[in-house]
Amino acid sequence: MNPVVIAVAITGSVPRKKDNPAVPTTVAEQIESTHQAFEAGATLVHIHVRNDDESPSSDPDKFAAVQEGVRKHCPGMIVQFSTGGRGRDPSARGLSLVHRPDMASLSTGSVNFPSIVYENHATLVNDLAGTMHKNGIRPEIEIFDLSHIHGAKRLIEEGLMDAHPHVQFVMGVKNAMPADEHLLDILLAETRRVIPGATWTAAGIGREQARVMGWALARGADAVRTGLEDNIRVTKDRLAASNAELVSLAAEMVTRHNRRVATPAEARTLLHLTQAA
Repeated sequence: MNPVVIAVAITGSVPRKKDNPAVPTTVAEQIESTHQAFEAGATLVHIHVRNDDESPSSDPDKFAAVQEGVRKHCPGMIVQFSTGGRGRDPSARGLSLVHRPDMASLSTGSVNFPSIVYENHATLVNDLAGTMHKNGIRPEIEIFDLSHIHGAKRLIEEGLMDAHPHVQFVMGVKNAMPADEHLLDILLAETRRVIPGATWTAAGIGREQARVMGWALARGADAVRTGLEDNIRVTKDRLAASNAELVSLAAEMVTRHNRRVATPAEARTLLHLTQAA
């Protein structure tokens, strides 16, 4: 059976403890939640950090502290920092990259979100991509629109990224790309045509999480994504108890699709990363 990476997005920038008390917002909570998710089968962690009031933060020291804890308690786990822009000063979004995580998210274009325009100016995109390339950080390209695939191609052509980015199709954000199976086929076909060396995954937001995960697994995705950033519930009537619970449900779905959960070493090989020290 082919292995598949389980990525866990532990916190994000939107859900608060008032929405689900399990959302980890402090550094200590994030390390512990990641460790539990690792034990449940996650081999990649996508990290946002928060201020004391739970608002989004770009504090590079907090990113470094979470990374240190994950590397101590979760041997071989892939650490991915967010450079996302919701609630963050654009000039600060890349400050944490000096700490050289294994991966970092990168949006290659702007898109409408429910209450804001998620703005990614070409100059900012180039700066973030160049910093990742300089520091040996593999980008995960966040695809909110078909044009973002071509934005990634441009970065490859300009030498700001190699030919093997990890691509994530984000589906189900209001005002952006709907969670539509037909659209996933279009996006995947275009990615394979334009960036044939890319690995890929898909993220479903909210109630779309499990459905999009199933579509991705049926199409041979290299990874799936789960976690409280995207979805705080297990059912309409029950909040998720933890990131680990969502990872366990993802692992069960992987098995149902005749795949198996990748080990940390396999995850690194799949995503073109060096092995952990």
